Amino acid sequence: MRAKLDIEAAVAALGDLSREDLAAQWEKIYRCSPPKGVRRELLIRAAAWHLQAKRLGGFSTETRRMLRSAIDRVEKKVADRDRQPSVGTDDIKVTAAPKRKLVLPGARLVRDWNGKTHIVDVLEDGFVFEAKVYPSLSSIARKITGAHWSGPRFFGL
Repeated sequence: MRAKLDIEAAVAALGDLSREDLAAQWEKIYRCSPPKGVRRELLIRAAAWHLQAKRLGGFSTETRRMLRSAIDRVEKKVADRDRQPSVGTDDIKVTAAPKRKLVLPGARLVRDWNGKTHIVDVLEDGFVFEAKVYPSLSSIARKITGAHWSGPRFFGL
């Protein structure tokens, strides 16, 4: 019981340490500087874990064995991936994606927005909305909503 209270008091005292003191503890424990920009809360948790592990014995033998096995599997997977031959640039064919047509000229798009029905007619080179030609559906969606929208998404395409 007494040991548990001592550990709890020591962990609580970590909260009173400055960030610099916590970083110094990190360097002492892990023999390297803490990651750049690491938050104070993580420094406290790392110091608390180390303190508890030191006093209570840390991971069990079975847990350490499982962790070692997992690390070995990951290292093997990374090594196998790095050994695979890379694809030469001669093997890659790059082609431009075909420009997709959203809707054919002559189609009519209808959208209800805030209780009002909006109708857009599709032309070869644009869209007609309220007797005015627009270059894109997005510009019409912006006119209707007052906010930026993906035109095709707004009209359900």
